[in-house]
Amino acid sequence: MDKTEKIFVAGHRGLVGSALVRTFADAGFSHIVTRTRAELELLDAEAVADFFATEKPTYVILAAAKVGGIGANNTYPADFIYENLQIQNNVIHQSHIHNVEKLLFIGSSCIYPKQSPQPMKEEYLLTGTPEPTNEAYAIAKIAGLKLCEAYRRQYGRNFISVMPTNLYGPGDNFDLSTGHVIPSLMRRFHEAKVASAPQVTVWGSGAPMREFLYIDDLASACLHLMETYDEPEIINVGTGEDVTIKELAETIRSVVGYTGTLVWDTTKPDGMLRKLLDVSKLHARGWKHSTNLNDGLKKTYDWYVHSIA
Repeated sequence: MDKTEKIFVAGHRGLVGSALVRTFADAGFSHIVTRTRAELELLDAEAVADFFATEKPTYVILAAAKVGGIGANNTYPADFIYENLQIQNNVIHQSHIHNVEKLLFIGSSCIYPKQSPQPMKEEYLLTGTPEPTNEAYAIAKIAGLKLCEAYRRQYGRNFISVMPTNLYGPGDNFDLSTGHVIPSLMRRFHEAKVASAPQVTVWGSGAPMREFLYIDDLASACLHLMETYDEPEIINVGTGEDVTIKELAETIRSVVGYTGTLVWDTTKPDGMLRKLLDVSKLHARGWKHSTNLNDGLKKTYDWYVHSIA
């Protein structure tokens, strides 16, 4: 990649986008183009077309998306599928129209079938139905990666797709109704600690197993793949390691310093019992994560305390 060329990071204010901007800037990319939602509404096809016609970026990273935890996905499926499809269609299509040299689409590990063998290999995609609680989001992401594949096959576009595991880190969404498991638990334990609350109720049984990747590690992987990966197949990005939700909750409680009791509400859904990525393809291409879960959680909590709490 030419570090002096324009690289458009769509969704630069989000968890993923902000880490991408940090990582690419640190790597010497001098012309990173960003737009806030007020400056560019990615749901608006005409506005996106005008932006590409004016800016003419050489590279594009599509990190913009409507995201949320299990509760938000269950409650707002129409919003999740419509908005993500619109964003993806607009950005990927205009990248084709304006001859973008390379585009990286960021998907999600939730695209894999609910009953997928573990760990999940890239070839397991579309061998079964997704988890019902996040079906709308998963279908939208599958459509995005298939759109990249279609432009590559029909027009020879160098559009690649990465499938990250569950992400966390500075810049995460700590809203209790729409946030993912790590920021939601972190905020609840922090507020319980401040209020000296005797207990905190946690959704589900605690038995499901999940894999978590620190956000700056994802950004590092994206940089590595933008420079080295040109294949049509999707590629998983994760740690290849997982923990139970109960183990995660206990670790976050320790990081926060909350000494109360955890109560598990088993009337709430667990989602998939296990969701672990096979990252052997990425490891074979010379990249591996560098932040362990405990250190990543400490960095995230420190950011939360100083930036939000």
